[in-house]
Amino acid sequence: MLPMNVIVCVKQIPDPATPGALDPGSNTLKRDGKLILDESDSYGVEMALQLVDAAGGGEVSLVSMAPNGEVSGMRTALAMGAAKGTLVSDPALLGSDALTTAKVLGAAIQRMGGADLVIAATESSDGYTGTVPEQLAEVLGLPSVTFAKKVVIDGGTLKADRQTESGYDEVVCPLPAVISVTAGVVEPRYPSFKGIMAAKAKPIDTVTAGDLGVTPVGWAGANQSIVNVAQAEARAAGEIIEDDGEAHVKIVAFLENLKVI
Repeated sequence: MLPMNVIVCVKQIPDPATPGALDPGSNTLKRDGKLILDESDSYGVEMALQLVDAAGGGEVSLVSMAPNGEVSGMRTALAMGAAKGTLVSDPALLGSDALTTAKVLGAAIQRMGGADLVIAATESSDGYTGTVPEQLAEVLGLPSVTFAKKVVIDGGTLKADRQTESGYDEVVCPLPAVISVTAGVVEPRYPSFKGIMAAKAKPIDTVTAGDLGVTPVGWAGANQSIVNVAQAEARAAGEIIEDDGEAHVKIVAFLENLKVI
């Protein structure tokens, strides 16, 4: 088999184990502290490493978009075995929506020289839009395979089992392509101490949206703003219906009032 170059999109997120907080100025999730590798992306990194190993050679690279030049999460993926990364970090990206994110990642991937395969998670753990991989494929002009639970490369062809509600579809598409993989597609390895030390010296190229020529970005690119964020109203106390022989009538009336029946 020919050597294979794979780029994995990795998102760096606030640690889910700590309470999240909103920035009062932008009404967006605070990301000013240390960020970690989204667990859902660890499956994509592991899948890439296994595919390159099966091909007998090649390289796994990372691409990420994060504020404040944050690379802690990327270092975790590098410690797993990825060779290098590109980080897009720019204050102007605050407020970017999924489509703008896809455009930025696409431009970064093109700057990296492209790849035989681009891998992403099905969705991030802090945004849950689940649309970036498909939008990224459109930006790059590549075929898209989503919800892959098994991936095999046969020459210039990708064969995947695509998870569905009732089972899975067997999908075949030519390379290069963009795929999103489900949690459980593989078992991510734990970074070794040697890998962690080696990751510190692996290169991460940091660029801005301006370097990539992507405009507009941020709130202007999304054409939206978050006007206000409020606490959800406390749930009202429920009504207890005593069964006095007519309870069924009261229940039916209650359901009719809710327009359930």
